Amino acid sequence: MGKLNVAVIGMNFGKEFVKLYQRHPAIGDVAICQRDAKALAGAGEELGIPEALRYTDFGDVVANPDIDAIHIITPPATHADYTIRAMKAGKHVASTVPMGLAVDELKEICALQRETGLVYMMMETAVYTREFLYAKALVDSGELGKIQFVRGSHMQDMGLEGWPEYWLGFPPFWYGTHAISPLAVITGKRAEYVIGHGSGTLSEDLAGRYGSPYPVETVTIKFADSDVMGEATRSLYETVRQYRESFDVYGTKLAYEWEQLEGEGAALFEGGENARRVHAPDTDELLIEPLKPFTKKDVILNKDNVSFVQGAGHGGSHPHMVQEFVAAITEGRVPLLDAGLSANITAAGILGHESAMRGGEKIYLPEF
Repeated sequence: MGKLNVAVIGMNFGKEFVKLYQRHPAIGDVAICQRDAKALAGAGEELGIPEALRYTDFGDVVANPDIDAIHIITPPATHADYTIRAMKAGKHVASTVPMGLAVDELKEICALQRETGLVYMMMETAVYTREFLYAKALVDSGELGKIQFVRGSHMQDMGLEGWPEYWLGFPPFWYGTHAISPLAVITGKRAEYVIGHGSGTLSEDLAGRYGSPYPVETVTIKFADSDVMGEATRSLYETVRQYRESFDVYGTKLAYEWEQLEGEGAALFEGGENARRVHAPDTDELLIEPLKPFTKKDVILNKDNVSFVQGAGHGGSHPHMVQEFVAAITEGRVPLLDAGLSANITAAGILGHESAMRGGEKIYLPEF
């Protein structure tokens, strides 16, 4: 196989990924797409992208037969549409979270993936952070013992300056993959059904935008073919908390709990009253040589981007995601977060919100 040509769509968060593709030895041309021509020109100059590889129209990217793969980093409402258009044009797709905003969208993407055999990967940062990989190593080695319970949370305030208008009043679990995906990946199981509950009252202005009245939602997840239950909590507005994108796992030998305050370290419980603070090591040893430097926060181009400020640099996850996406294509295999698993994780959030709106009704997930 020759080198892959990839296009990155969206230059706010997306610029960070352009650098990774430029350094990857299996990648040839890297194209960029941004609707704002001035922003596109600035990004192109900053990243050293030739003018011929700069696009303002997604349709022109899709129509280019020389582009093999598309990485979508655009507003949530566009993800499914762009994914479907790209796959119908024969492109491999990596998409930032969530996969889509409706279950029917997820079904269509999964059907397209089966039909075409193309690679689809949801680029979920939460399962590639150094903290998650540390906890997963405890599970995989047997040190943690049998998993008894898992919990995830994603709490933030999108009322802060810097977030686009479309986030205002967004239903919490429409963007719930950061809280749910670690639970599915660490257990190796897919969600069977969900029960959701809303908490608190959102101001009328925010609640009216999407018809979502809750500032906080909690979803209980029953995993298929497992005796383990999961719990995930998501908040977006009018609830005070330092940003927290966390994952806890409790086993028969050890338990791992995410840090309460940024920088203090996670807690590792060793039985009885024995516990200690741990700081997950860097994960560059898992990466090919050209991508190793990119686990560090100091390589971020736009350090003032609110996503990076609140998300603490996304735990060094970016190079891992790019490495997995490219490897899945070049090796002819499915990625860790393939279409089916990504749809299950995304649907657990969508239907968890629906359950909360129905007063805690149990809702079974469809097969994807």
